[in-house]
Amino acid sequence: MSPILHTINNATLELLAEKAAFWREEKTLLIADLHLGKISHFRRSGIPVPEDSSRSNHERLINLLLDKNPEKVLFLGDLFHSHYNHDWEVLGQIIYSFPQIQFTLVEGNHDILSQRHYIKNKIQVIKNPMTMGAFIFSHIPLEEPGEGFNLAGHIHPGVRLRGMGRQQVTLPCFYFGEGQGLLPAFGAFTGLGLIHPKNTDAVYVITENEVIPVGNRS
Repeated sequence: MSPILHTINNATLELLAEKAAFWREEKTLLIADLHLGKISHFRRSGIPVPEDSSRSNHERLINLLLDKNPEKVLFLGDLFHSHYNHDWEVLGQIIYSFPQIQFTLVEGNHDILSQRHYIKNKIQVIKNPMTMGAFIFSHIPLEEPGEGFNLAGHIHPGVRLRGMGRQQVTLPCFYFGEGQGLLPAFGAFTGLGLIHPKNTDAVYVITENEVIPVGNRS
């Protein structure tokens, strides 16, 4: 199957079914809203979330690092869901297994851990927004992006598709509008924020193992 590519200002993004994007020219893996620790938070609150969901998040991340072999990983906020727990130690083990990769976090509203945890796990933390090449990276979409294309997370974008009858399904998606785009939430059980794209916007829905364009495509 051919990769799904979206080009912005001569920058090529490979859109991945694992709910991440790979910026080819910069060999940078882009991940938004991993929300590590959210599964444990739910279970402590008595919500019956499958215990292996956390392992799925870690496994998808490891598989992407092995498959794409990036030079950099850029987390667009909400890397961790809340306070410290064991998931943070697992992430640290993953990062130490890939010493050749630079890991950077554009700080999100859920990223409340002490700086010593980031230092210990060799994660560079940047206050958003962050400008890099063709993009302005932020966690929350900027109200006035300015120069450069604003790529953000936070929204956990999803789009509702309707069939010929009354069938409908809501799926996570990549969204690209005029001057601004949204990455899907990488983490499991993060929910979806329904978006209403214009006809001129580009939307790519994510099924179990495929990315499918459903809107205008660059």
